[in-house]
Amino acid sequence: MELLGTVREIRQAVKAARLAGKRVGLVPTMGYLHDGHLSLMREARQASDFVVVSIFVNPTQFGPNEDLSRYPRDLDRDLALCAAVPVDAVFHPEVGDVYPQPFLTSVRVAKLTEGLCGASRPGHFEGVATVVAKLFNIVRPDVAFFGQKDAQQLAVIRRMALDLNLDDIAIRAVPTAREADGLAMSSRNVYLSPPERQAALVLSRALKAAGEQVAGGIRDMAALADSVRAQIAAEPLADIDYVSIVDYDTLQPLERLEHGRALAAVAVRFGKTRLIDNCILEAQ
Repeated sequence: MELLGTVREIRQAVKAARLAGKRVGLVPTMGYLHDGHLSLMREARQASDFVVVSIFVNPTQFGPNEDLSRYPRDLDRDLALCAAVPVDAVFHPEVGDVYPQPFLTSVRVAKLTEGLCGASRPGHFEGVATVVAKLFNIVRPDVAFFGQKDAQQLAVIRRMALDLNLDDIAIRAVPTAREADGLAMSSRNVYLSPPERQAALVLSRALKAAGEQVAGGIRDMAALADSVRAQIAAEPLADIDYVSIVDYDTLQPLERLEHGRALAAVAVRFGKTRLIDNCILEAQ
């Protein structure tokens, strides 16, 4: 496994892989890896011949009230986990190599970024779309892997790739990885106190109940959203940012689900830690 720190180095490694006839897979991460990230890497290992993992804490997706310096980092541990999969290359650039100064360009995806997390984190998805567009152009993978837990991010990246003619890159969604008790894996879970960690289980319980209600014939999504919200609000340590049920593709609010797929998405704070989770609702 190679550790590569510059754009020139990763491009040379990918070029050599392509000359050898290898299919290139990319797993973009911000590091502090957990089993959710590893599930993406394992999927990439199965679906491609040369697996690149990027580890880059992207400053442009942090808002003014979000502490970039507080984001957890442990490169040595991350590299050991990558080597165990194994992956072929880890791209770990400096900020100045990704964003040469002055940096004057950004990528903004309209509409998909206005609701859900976009409402309370202005500029976040612009930072995400910009850095992923750069990674796509640097690595030029055949396929890139993203977790379903970040469903809005996934929708934004898919649209960005389509609009910017990067649609020759296949974007593969990997199901949300969960702890044994149902909590969605996240690098931010380490910030939860034991009582907050226990309280956070209300998210997966409420979403699971929503899925069961749709499977049982419920089609009124506004009422279902109220039910999910009430279940979460009953947990004293939960401070709700949003509970929304939206069209899976457009992310627009959905009143009824007669056919197709919807996304039930939540963002809730437990203490100072903001967690997101979601589930796909399908009407047969």
